[in-house]
Amino acid sequence: MKTILIIEDDKSIAELERDYLEIEGFSVDIAFTGQDGLKKALFNEKIDLVLLDLMLPGTDGYQICKEIRTKKDIPILMVSAKKEDIDKIRGLGLGADDYVVKPFSPSELVARVKAHLSRYDRLIGKEIGNEEIMIRGLRIDQGSRKVFVNNIEVILTAKEFDILTFLALHPNHVFSKEQLFEKIWGIDSLGDISTVTVHIRKIREKIETESSDPQYIETVWGAGYRFKG
Repeated sequence: MKTILIIEDDKSIAELERDYLEIEGFSVDIAFTGQDGLKKALFNEKIDLVLLDLMLPGTDGYQICKEIRTKKDIPILMVSAKKEDIDKIRGLGLGADDYVVKPFSPSELVARVKAHLSRYDRLIGKEIGNEEIMIRGLRIDQGSRKVFVNNIEVILTAKEFDILTFLALHPNHVFSKEQLFEKIWGIDSLGDISTVTVHIRKIREKIETESSDPQYIETVWGAGYRFKG
């Protein structure tokens, strides 16, 4: 049974989310404060996915997402009344996998939870061997899911690693944002394709010497992204 952690200070919303998730067979834990939620997310190994409210008293959802991402690669779905693109981009940039705007359909929320859990299970469950991809100081170890730049390890999130690996396995081929979203998130995912742009930017910040002049992943304006072979 999968366990979902809800970090939400509004008791009625938290209980609504819990009820719908439990009907679908999930185990649910609730934290009503940011600090309590962060503690559960980091130290409870049974947590499979986090539903994270953005506006929390004390430590906000952005900081909690950032802290979780430094330790774990489990799916994080942000839930917020903020609907501006800048808020979505900031949340996705900190490592959130999806952004759900309140008020939301409970059934849609459950569908998104299922989609992200299914996608995550496929990613960590697939057998990809120990092949390494090496090019111009960049080394991608598919077996250990580690990335090194000039022999120094850089830490990528699960989806950042999958995007980089997918592009590196198809050098000089241009992929649109829609194609990358389908390949990495899955054809049935319900997220926003703008997350692809955010993830590409984060990858560049970690592997490029100068992210504004990328040596690995280049933008092909009006078409998508290409890994330089």
